[in-house]
Amino acid sequence: MPTRALREDIAEVLISEEQLQNRIRELARDIQADYVDVENVLLLCVLKGAYIFLSDLSRLLDIPHEVDFMAVSSYGSGTTSSGAVRIVLDLKQDITGQHVLIVEDIIDSGRTLAYMRRNLLARSPASLRICTLLNKPERREVDVPVDYLGFDIPDKFVVGYGLDYAQHYRNLPFIAVLKPEVFAPEVSGDEGA
Repeated sequence: MPTRALREDIAEVLISEEQLQNRIRELARDIQADYVDVENVLLLCVLKGAYIFLSDLSRLLDIPHEVDFMAVSSYGSGTTSSGAVRIVLDLKQDITGQHVLIVEDIIDSGRTLAYMRRNLLARSPASLRICTLLNKPERREVDVPVDYLGFDIPDKFVVGYGLDYAQHYRNLPFIAVLKPEVFAPEVSGDEGA
């Protein structure tokens, strides 16, 4: 990738930094209210895209919680998913009897998250909920129950705030759409992990 300012590649900002932070504060209040009587919550960050969201969310929660990470991959050619899912990085701890909150960046087809959910439920947590920053309802192929939702967005390839294209743009403080010439014709709508 040639050296240039990343912001030059932005076609439009879908969600501003201020909108993101306001909504994350609201999500944190909702999560905190739901877990107020729970001794401990495990925030399970889905890597790589959710790490910034998790960081901001975690700092806003005034309840006892731990953090762990999981990376799951839908492998295939280019940016299209084959539908086959595999765990690339698993949890470091046993979740039996724990209250687990999956913290996800974006739900697209729902296949990867549905796989993760089945896998985690088989490990007998006390509860399992899902919090996603972004949701693309138009792309959904598999229903997954979402307990906490940041924003529904249109079927556009987005970057920023942890989401990437070719491992770049994660550091942008907003959610944006890239100019078509940056990625065309490669991108089909699936975000990278």
